[in-house]
Amino acid sequence: MDERAYWVGFNLVKGIGSVRMQLLQNAFGDLQTAWKAPSEKLIAAGLNPKIAQNLIAVRKTVDLEQYWEQIHKQGIRVLIREDEDYPERLREIDQPPPVLYMRGTLQSEDCWAVAIVGTRRITAYGRQIAEELGSFLARNGITVVSGLARGVDAVAHDAALKAGGRTLAVLGCGVDRIYPPEHARLAERMIAQGAILSDYAPGTPPDSANFPPRNRIISGLSLGVVVVEAGDESGALITATFAAEQGREVFAVPGNILAPQSKGANRLIQEGAHPVLNGQDILEILHLTRVDQQRSARKTLPADAMEARLIDVLGYEPIHIDDIRERADLPIEKVSATLTIMELKGMVRQVSPLHYVIARELRADYSTD
Repeated sequence: MDERAYWVGFNLVKGIGSVRMQLLQNAFGDLQTAWKAPSEKLIAAGLNPKIAQNLIAVRKTVDLEQYWEQIHKQGIRVLIREDEDYPERLREIDQPPPVLYMRGTLQSEDCWAVAIVGTRRITAYGRQIAEELGSFLARNGITVVSGLARGVDAVAHDAALKAGGRTLAVLGCGVDRIYPPEHARLAERMIAQGAILSDYAPGTPPDSANFPPRNRIISGLSLGVVVVEAGDESGALITATFAAEQGREVFAVPGNILAPQSKGANRLIQEGAHPVLNGQDILEILHLTRVDQQRSARKTLPADAMEARLIDVLGYEPIHIDDIRERADLPIEKVSATLTIMELKGMVRQVSPLHYVIARELRADYSTD
């Protein structure tokens, strides 16, 4: 049986997440061995007795091989944290989901992604803004991420699709159970032009407790999160909080100070979120104004030894070009010319004059480690 099946098995056990899966891998060498281990060895490896008991109960009630086959019959793909095509941006967050279930496809250009989230009780103003932003981002080569919920989420997904762009939805239930049910047709369109994802196993119902935790994946997949409309208790504010904790940019659309749907978004601006007056604001702050050029350059200008050498020098903290030249021990004219090409390809970003950082989403592709 595929090793991924055992990742799925542990994903079914209440109380076992990213940290405990890693603990079991370290203790047993692989999850297949851990899955078959007796209770006393699981406890000796570091599981508390209650969680070990949960695991034993799942092993007794779930035919893992049959469950694994059923997943594939439904056309669901399983991505585990160790897969090369696991979303690189999501891998960066604290405790990334060890297992992702997916219907549809992820593509390399999905690294250029922005989340649009907001209230389910959308106003005419919110609908107009969500449509405009979803369409604008899609037309500029940006993947739109949201949660398939009623209101802002659905409007943003739909606008991206109508603009011919890509869009991803992160669900608070299994990917075989679309919620809300009236979005089944929207979900099918997304599967053809993007993907729906979840870290909840197939068959998981849309319990209200599932939705706040899934918001960390929405923000984790994205360069930034845009809150269109949000009340004081909106789940969109949870997504914004996750985004800030993950080092993502937070944006909010200003609204009527008397409208309850705008209270949360206005407060985010008051607390330091970027106010969004138009889609261009988002592109400029996230350095996404040249995505089409970057996509083209990535295909036509492959990395070479010079680029690899500079990537070994660069990190996530800004470095001045003179320091880059000194550490790489290369002539300044070669460093300058190569950095220009790398910036066009989206491999590096100039965050202030002559100060460069590596692009997070491309580090794995071009690292020489």
